Amino acid sequence: MKIERIILFTKGIETLSFFSEQLGKTFSKLGYEVFYFDQCKSYDSLAELLLFAKPEATAAVTFNFDGCCGEGYFIDCRGIHLFDDRKIPVINIVVDHPFYYHKFLPFLPKDYCQISIDREHEAYLQYYFPEIKRGLFLPLAGTSLWEDDTLPKWEERPYDVVFTGNYTPLSKFEPTIERHGKEYADFYYGIIEDFKKHPHLGMDIGIREHLLSEVEDITEDGVKEMMPNMIMIDLYVRNYFRGKVVQTLVDAGVSVHCFGAGWEFLPCEHPENLIKEGGVDSLACLQALSKAKVSLNVMPWFKDGAHDRVFNSMLNGAVCFTDWSRYLTENLRDGEDIFFYELDALECLPDMVQGILENRKKWEHMQKAAYETAEKSHTWEHRAGAVHKEILSKIR
Repeated sequence: MKIERIILFTKGIETLSFFSEQLGKTFSKLGYEVFYFDQCKSYDSLAELLLFAKPEATAAVTFNFDGCCGEGYFIDCRGIHLFDDRKIPVINIVVDHPFYYHKFLPFLPKDYCQISIDREHEAYLQYYFPEIKRGLFLPLAGTSLWEDDTLPKWEERPYDVVFTGNYTPLSKFEPTIERHGKEYADFYYGIIEDFKKHPHLGMDIGIREHLLSEVEDITEDGVKEMMPNMIMIDLYVRNYFRGKVVQTLVDAGVSVHCFGAGWEFLPCEHPENLIKEGGVDSLACLQALSKAKVSLNVMPWFKDGAHDRVFNSMLNGAVCFTDWSRYLTENLRDGEDIFFYELDALECLPDMVQGILENRKKWEHMQKAAYETAEKSHTWEHRAGAVHKEILSKIR
């Protein structure tokens, strides 16, 4: 077996479709034939896929279980998955915490490899699902609209601060948290308060500690079974800090342009400083970053990985201002190609942002350094190359 053809999935979740398209560009350069499965036209696309998928010469590279989450159109009348029938290995890059996807594990094809974008996610998978074949650790990456010498300069960037991402009000999660009564709600809110007080605590690590200490006679298998029920805690905590960071800045007089849905629901004392630009796609986010001096980021609780917002910012000339992760501190330099802040010291944020905006010379130095760092190591071209080198080229 030698892999010559690659299947990628598009037209599902917009961000994941964009990632797939970026990977596909490099796979094509590396000599692979690439087929993009259109999830909006699944049966039409399936007919084309059947012609493309050469047995023992084709692999599927997917995100978040697209193509292997029980879709009926991939199962034949014998109950056999197309990928098993054609001997197609599947490489699945999971960009959320694995506990979101326990329900899809029964549908996995036989030749399956899972890639994590955070080393804590990798450790979780190894601990609770050692039977699943794991690939390399693969952080998310960025996409540039510019070459180094064409990056828009300071005076060409009308936005001081930009945030690209959606916001969900906390009230949306409360019915789920409270659906089983006060005792359960108190338990869930207790975990949430722990994360608020200890924002450097990993999500599954913190949840596991509470389950083992507060649920009588629970076993590790019980913890594993309970984890998918904790998804709303992850979502609540993510949006709590996302909202608090933006709220802290706008209420201190800093104008923040938010590109994403839901920001009209953020309570703040000075809503005039919260400029709601509405929901946009991945390309529009890159264009917004290209008009920003500072790109604000709040990590989606990736404590040992990266988010694409970080590298997108660096590759499009906006200085990235973000909370840190272990991976980011190992690979980037605070004050040189990125600025880190602390989630447990949000009161410092306004002065830190003003410090960036008041020092153009420093900003220009950081813009150049950040672009060079990301362009050298953190594009989707690099990630596709790693998948090729570490997995695809070794399939025999």
